[in-house]
Amino acid sequence: MRRMFWGCALFLTLNVLAARAGGVETVIPDSFPEFFVPGHQAEMDMLRQLMWLHSQPPAGPLATLWDDWMSGPTLWPALATDNAMDKMRDRWRNALSTRGMDAEGYVATHQHGSIAHQLGWPFPFWAQGGAGAWGWHFSLQGVPPAWHGTKEKNQEGWSLERASDMGIHDAAWNLSLTGPCTTVTTPPLGIDVYQAPFMQLRWKATGLGNSRPFIEWLTADASEYGPERRFYFPPIESKDFVFTMIPVFKHPDWKGKITRIRINFDNIGAGPEVGIQAFFTQYDTRHNINNTEYPAGCVDYFLWTLDINFLRENINRMRTALRYVMTEFKALDEKVVLTPWVGHEGRSGRRLNPDGSKIILPGNGIGNNYWDLLPMGYKDAYATIHYYHALQRIIDVERAINAHPEWNIPGGVLKLDPEMLEKHAAEVKRTGNRLFWNTKTKRFNCSVDIDGNSYDYGFTFLNLEAIHYNFATPRHAKDVMSWISGDRIVEGDTSQGADIYHWRFAPRATTKRNIDYYIWSWGSPEKIAWGGQVQDGGAVLGFSYHDLMARLKTRGPDDAWNRLKEIIAWFDEVQKAGGYRKYYDGTREGSLQGGGTAGGLGMDMEFFESLLVPQIMLDGFLGFHPTAEGFTLNPNLPSEWPELTVSRIYIHDRIYDIHVTPTSIQLNCDEYRKANGEDFVVTYPLGEKTDRVLPATAFTGKTITLERRPR
Repeated sequence: MRRMFWGCALFLTLNVLAARAGGVETVIPDSFPEFFVPGHQAEMDMLRQLMWLHSQPPAGPLATLWDDWMSGPTLWPALATDNAMDKMRDRWRNALSTRGMDAEGYVATHQHGSIAHQLGWPFPFWAQGGAGAWGWHFSLQGVPPAWHGTKEKNQEGWSLERASDMGIHDAAWNLSLTGPCTTVTTPPLGIDVYQAPFMQLRWKATGLGNSRPFIEWLTADASEYGPERRFYFPPIESKDFVFTMIPVFKHPDWKGKITRIRINFDNIGAGPEVGIQAFFTQYDTRHNINNTEYPAGCVDYFLWTLDINFLRENINRMRTALRYVMTEFKALDEKVVLTPWVGHEGRSGRRLNPDGSKIILPGNGIGNNYWDLLPMGYKDAYATIHYYHALQRIIDVERAINAHPEWNIPGGVLKLDPEMLEKHAAEVKRTGNRLFWNTKTKRFNCSVDIDGNSYDYGFTFLNLEAIHYNFATPRHAKDVMSWISGDRIVEGDTSQGADIYHWRFAPRATTKRNIDYYIWSWGSPEKIAWGGQVQDGGAVLGFSYHDLMARLKTRGPDDAWNRLKEIIAWFDEVQKAGGYRKYYDGTREGSLQGGGTAGGLGMDMEFFESLLVPQIMLDGFLGFHPTAEGFTLNPNLPSEWPELTVSRIYIHDRIYDIHVTPTSIQLNCDEYRKANGEDFVVTYPLGEKTDRVLPATAFTGKTITLERRPR
């Protein structure tokens, strides 16, 4: 049976809607949101299938870099099955509240384990380095082979003072400390300090008390141990292994070539026991993007849920995360994100000679974000764009806190002044548009390295996000879209005009062949054909969202809808073939990346952000955005659409179906979950008057009709 709702056929009473995902018939619950556009229902149903497919686990909280991208798309769908919508809120609350943050304010990455920096990205690690990297693993228990690249060793070559060797067992070399200040000394070394900004000690210990353990080192120029080359690290009391990262790059005499290292446990006397699992050099694989994605994700969670308890508990963590960018990355002074970490200077890790031979530069070109093969370091355009976005999010929440003293949210020394942030954000936008803009190609470079060199390989993802996040000036946004849309040809690009959309579902991630600008460990990009890697002419489905939003902003809803129709037509073909893996099975051009396999196209496996694409319906065409008081609506309907309905939008304690036409907005509160007497503010276009305060009591199973006059 069908029931008619606001002049649009809604199939809400159907028990199932079959979606062919990966060749398997999948049932979509009828409480999952739907999109309705008369005359285009087939496309809307296909888009819903895409959304359902990518809403499946593990969609929700992931590694930190997805906090901003994945929070809104997984929080708003009011899926009632097994109380899924409230369970999703709980998952986000718990994940964001427990994101690791070190003592300096750096937010941990939370990607899978390896032998790299434990708060950073899982590669590169020392076994991928050159001769100047070093490691010794008495046990590799718990580390997948793909993420260590080395072998277990015995204690041969090591020396002990005031300790008994208890042998290698229980995943460690076990020592009984028999006298004060026990030392353990490595075999002879040849460590290049540039490849060793950290030393990592994986160990367990009991009985050390309040000792002050430290390492000392010898160099080619210093053959005696002494306090001038000493670096302390905290003691532990644990029968389980602790991974201690020792930031030796901070010591002024960590320089030259390190020829030996001695660990001194600083124990008072006999009795303590220590188990050493591994000791090795460690690259700085931290991401500079975490400290913007985390607070932005927190703001999204809060605005969708109005969870003031979460805000009260986490606001100072959010402020600390942003202040870390301001100080560690010099953003307050430089007005852009400048990454000072070793290996993040923005230089490539490989150099091509005129004769075509190459020089590998170990330690250089470490990535900072999702695009983990690309250096994009030092003065970083991508991180600056995301910093600008995070500033806007924190401005929103600090203003909401100021407007609602009844929430009882902490202020104090960490509180950020929204007026100051507004002025700073304007400076960041102005400086970034000047510094990163390539006047020749009329698009943004990805970075300016420590030597002053800029890099432009036609980074469509960076340029489209710059428009989406309102970082690009109107003039720059227009130039970017004229290039990506094929109206303007950039001389020297490998992909031009219509070929930029060669993969149909998204623009190529880059439009100029890149065999030069990579992390050193990506040693042979020239052996992979153009388009055979997502970061060199390939494409990622999820970032079509930024393309669609940029088109909507610069070229209007008809242009965005035409692009979306192309994506939907492609997805329909994919579904009829049985899913992504069957569609790209070798019978047509294109190779999928995912699950450990390199390829040129990213849409499944670890490409969780594919869920972004259907959000154009809510964020773009409906123009829906949550606020602390309710939500704003600024519909942008294509001329082919007489109306649009989006159902099952879960915002604060209400579930809405929203229907818009060129002249009206209708709000139906399908479910009102709490009665707290608070007003609910809907902001929508109505000439000069844009705020309409609607009492909470007006939303109990009622439909509210609002006049709409587009601004």
